[in-house]
This record gives sequence, C-alpha cells and structure tokens, in this order.
Amino acid sequence: MIFDPFLLPIKLNTGGHKVGGTMYNTGRHVSLRLDKEHLVNISGGPMTYSHRLEEIRLHFGSEDGQGSEHLLNGQAFSGEVQLIHYNHELYTNYTEAAKSPNGLVIISIFMKIAETSNSFLNRMLNRDTITRITYKNDAYLLTGLNIEEIYPDTSSFITYDGSMTIPPCFETVTWILMNKPVYLTRMQMHSLRLLSQNLPSQIFLSMSDNVRPVQPLNNRCIRTNINFSMQGKDCPNNRAQKLQYRVNEWLLK
Repeated sequence: MIFDPFLLPIKLNTGGHKVGGTMYNTGRHVSLRLDKEHLVNISGGPMTYSHRLEEIRLHFGSEDGQGSEHLLNGQAFSGEVQLIHYNHELYTNYTEAAKSPNGLVIISIFMKIAETSNSFLNRMLNRDTITRITYKNDAYLLTGLNIEEIYPDTSSFITYDGSMTIPPCFETVTWILMNKPVYLTRMQMHSLRLLSQNLPSQIFLSMSDNVRPVQPLNNRCIRTNINFSMQGKDCPNNRAQKLQYRVNEWLLK
C-alpha cells in the first residue's frame, strides 16, 4: 500500500436537504434505495467525476467476527455498510454505470457493536422499522434521513479499484474504505439476524453471512491518504503485492 498525498477528503453534497427512501429486504441484503426528490452526490478522494448515491446496503454475519466483506489485518467485523454511487456525469443511470468503466464508487464502512448506535443506523434498525422488512420483498418507507450521519468522524481512507460483490460482479468499482467504523447495538444486530432470505410461506433462512468471500488482490495497488510514518515496500510498478495497513488502535480493541 502506498501513501498518495493527492487523495483529497471526500466531499458530500446533500444540497442541505434531508432525504427519504425505501428500505427493502431483497432476500440477499438490507437495501435502502433513495428517492429521486433530493439528490446526494460525492466528489473528491480518488474520484475524477461526481458520483450520485443510489443505494445503501448492509452486510452482516451470524457471528460478530464474520460479517464484513473486507478484512483488516485478517480480521472481519460484525458488518459492513456500503454506500453505492454511480457516475452521473458519464452515465444516465445506475444500471448503465454498473457495467461501464469508471462507473461506480462504493464507500465501505465497518459496523462494530457498542452500547449506543450511529444515529442513521438507529433510524434503519429500530424495532418499529426493521420488523417491517422481516421477509423477502418486504419494503418500508423512511423519510427525514440525514446522510451525513452515516459517516464516521474521519477523513482518512484507503482506496483501490475492484469489482461489485454481488452478481454479475463487474470490475467497474472504485472502493473507498473509511478508517473508522460506525456502531450499532447488540440488539440491533440481533434484529438483522432475524431477517429472512425467504418469503413468509417458505422455511425461515436467516439473511446472515450475506458476504462475498474475500478475493485476491491480483496485483492491484492500494492507496491511502493516511501519512503513516513507516510504510511497507513501495508497490512494484505502482502495484501492491500485499495489503499493509496501519490502523487506529480502536480497531483492535
């Protein structure tokens, strides 16, 4: 992994508005799809273009140490929030962008269990909301959401070019992994684990462990805006062989 001093902080543009959206049980994951009335865009970081928020997905495990699609020093977390954005400057919609070069940016935030929860996640995971999407194809409308609240208090991240984690797994994604987690309570995680992959008429099968196995780097270069003092070996030909990431101490507590 290499330090890139030209990686700027992520810029979030909500237009000063709160947003609404519909939360779905897709059978594969929890999905919050934003309405089109108020648009949320991001820029900066590794992005050349502005990208528009399309969807927020939650991945989580049946146990605390197996719920994230990324690992940190070989360690998985209880879950992972993924904010999925498409390049609205080059493409007319998400579907077109997802299969096209420079199409998607996904911001990934680890979820960690604590006594109190992130205020945005609390809106999604409180009992009155989460019980409305117990079964596949269930949906529930949420309003008055402040997207800024989902972000942890950090401007540090790592980034690499990779693929989507759900079929057809197009390699059109720039991933951005934030350097701090967001928190949810143990009860909220338990509520997620009670969501079913199936319809009410079918046998219950928990949505837990809805994660893609970790993939090899295949010589991709990992960049960061974290100016750590002791770097690993430079990427040969600007490509990393192995992820070496100095993390904040809270991650391993």
